[in-house]
Amino acid sequence: MPEQLNKAQRALAEKATSFAHDVLLPQSDVSGGTPEEFATARSSVIRESKAAGFYGMTQPEEFGGSAASALELTIVRDTLASTNAPLMGAVFGPGPGVLAGVGEPLKSSHLAPLLAGEIQGAFGFTEADDASPTTAERKDGYWLINGHKSYVTGGEQADFINTLVTISDAGPAMIVIDTRSEGVTIEKTFGSLDGSHHAAFRFSDVHVPIDHVIGKPGEGLPRAMRQIGDVRLSLAALCVGYMRWIDGYLTDHLQQPDRTGEPRGNKEGIRLRYADNRIQTFAARSMVYRTARLADSGANVVNEGIACKVFATEAVAEVVDTAIQLVGGSALITGHPLESLYRRVRALRLAEGGSDVLRLNLARGSLDLDKGIL
Repeated sequence: MPEQLNKAQRALAEKATSFAHDVLLPQSDVSGGTPEEFATARSSVIRESKAAGFYGMTQPEEFGGSAASALELTIVRDTLASTNAPLMGAVFGPGPGVLAGVGEPLKSSHLAPLLAGEIQGAFGFTEADDASPTTAERKDGYWLINGHKSYVTGGEQADFINTLVTISDAGPAMIVIDTRSEGVTIEKTFGSLDGSHHAAFRFSDVHVPIDHVIGKPGEGLPRAMRQIGDVRLSLAALCVGYMRWIDGYLTDHLQQPDRTGEPRGNKEGIRLRYADNRIQTFAARSMVYRTARLADSGANVVNEGIACKVFATEAVAEVVDTAIQLVGGSALITGHPLESLYRRVRALRLAEGGSDVLRLNLARGSLDLDKGIL
C-alpha cells in the first residue's frame, strides 16, 4: 500500500514531486503554443528526465535503462499525475514493447534506435469492423503484406509499425513494417477527444524482409495482448494520480466561502458527493499499489491488471464528473483544468481494451482458467 513504502521508495516519490514542480509545471502554457514551441518544451523535458534518471526506468539495462520495478513505476506515475502537470508523456523513454527480446537484425535496426529516441514506433492492431484481416504471404525472401489498420495510435509520426497480421498457414504474427516502404499509405489522420493524434493505414503489396517477423509466426496474438496488458497497470496508476489531484483541487474549492460567507463544503449534499470521491480514490490507489507489488513478486497479474484498469478508469471518470458538478459551470469553460482532464480521461476507458471486454476477459480468467486473486 502507499503508506508502506520504504525509505528509498519515499525518496523516489519526493524526487518525482520535485521534478513535476521544477520541470513540468513551468511548461503549463505549452499546450496553447506553436508546434515548434511544444517540440522545444518536450525536448527540454526529455533532457531533464534523462538527467534525473526517470527516462530510462521503462527501458532494459542492456540498453542503458534501469528496468524499474512495477512498484517504482507506479510510484512515479501516481506522483506525477497527482500534480496534473503537462508533458508527462515525455518523462519516460519508450519501452521495448513487443520488440522485447528480439534478435538481429531487428535488435539493431529498430529496437536500439527506438530506445535511444532516434525513431518512433507504433502498434497496428485494430481493423475496421467491415475489413478483412491484414494478411502476410510468404514469398521468396520477403513477406507480401495487404490490408488495413484503422486506428494506429501515434501513427502519423511513426517510423515503423509493429503490425498484427494473419499468415494463412501459421495464424497471427507480429511483423515490423517501415512506414516509408512502398505500398504503405496513410489513408487519414485524426485527433481524438483527449487531444492525441492517430492515423489509419493501408498496406498494398508491401514487401517486408522475411526477418522482420517478431518471434515466430503464430505467436502474434499472444505478443499483441501481452503488449496491451503491460500498459493497463500504468494507465491505472495515472488515473490514481489524477484522482488525487482532483481531490486536492476540490478540497481547496470547498473550503472557500460562497456568497453567504460560509464554506462551500458545509452543505450536506456536497459533502456526500465529496466523500464518494474520496472513497473511490482510496480504493483505486490501494488496488493499484497492491497489484504492482504482486507483479514484482513474480505473480501473474493479468486479471488483477484488468481489474485495476477497469476500476481506475471508470472511477476517475466519475470523480472528475462529480468535481465539475460541485464546482459548477466555470469548470465547463474550455481551458479549465477540470474540463481538460475530463476530456483526457474519457479515452482511457477504451484504451488497451474497452471496460466490458475486459470484464468478460476477467470472468473467463476466473471461471474457465481459475486465474486471479481477491
